[in-house]
Amino acid sequence: MNVAIVARVNMDTERGGSDVRIGIRLVVAGLLTAAIAVPAAVRAQAKQMTPEEKAAETARLAKLSQNPVGNLISVPFQLNNNYNVGDSGRTQSILNIQPVIPFHLNPKWNLITRTIIPVIWQPDNASSGTTTGVGDINLSLFLSPAAPGKVIWGVGAALAFPTGSPADLSAGKWTAGPSFVVLTMPGPWVVGLLANNTWSYTGWSDRPAVSLFYSQVFLNYNFKKTGWYLTTAPVITANWMAASAGDVWTVPLGGGGGKLARLGKLPLNCNVSYYGYVTKPTGGPNSTLRVQVAVLLPKG
Repeated sequence: MNVAIVARVNMDTERGGSDVRIGIRLVVAGLLTAAIAVPAAVRAQAKQMTPEEKAAETARLAKLSQNPVGNLISVPFQLNNNYNVGDSGRTQSILNIQPVIPFHLNPKWNLITRTIIPVIWQPDNASSGTTTGVGDINLSLFLSPAAPGKVIWGVGAALAFPTGSPADLSAGKWTAGPSFVVLTMPGPWVVGLLANNTWSYTGWSDRPAVSLFYSQVFLNYNFKKTGWYLTTAPVITANWMAASAGDVWTVPLGGGGGKLARLGKLPLNCNVSYYGYVTKPTGGPNSTLRVQVAVLLPKG
């Protein structure tokens, strides 16, 4: 997830205090919900399985974990190392904590919540020094059929809150907009698109307005009953408020691989990928290394 960071070194960080408290409440609520679900999910996996059943379950979980609106609680920890950022050409690191929690509304519909909490190590515009903190929290809500067909979809809203602290790590705006996801999973493939566009509607008066397009195309090939897979999932964004046309689009290109593994009986989805950039704004990274470990908690 790309995070809009406005460098305001002399900003009074205390003014974002109330926003930070709101963000903390959202984070705590999400983590408590996941924590309550952990014991039941682990118990559900506790029965003994034959080797054939384990292989089939591994293949099922690998594909399910690649579905953004699947019936699966997951808590990914995704580290993005962005290389050669800014004039100093240093490395920016962003750890995205991304709990995804589905709620069963009725026999026909599920509500899926997807929260992104970025922990940022932002290099100062010099040869040394780093600003560390939490960036703006993003929340996506998807309404999705409980019994999808060959084409799986979800529609809803994307929201962002100016929870960044210190203030240098925040866009300083409350934003909202429509969001959707669509995918299909024929045979070993998982192919889909997640996209949204958000606009600012209030926030700090000395921060520029936000109009941001975000999308993630994902294409995965799963090797039969092994848990191994190949993946590409570039995050393509457009900053419609950029000062020049050359700074609007960020388009990475690359890919990697991963495996569904287990820690005891607890399934983990682990992957590594690397991306260069077809186009990027001034000061953007030359390349990104993404490492992710996701804790999976199937609901049944």
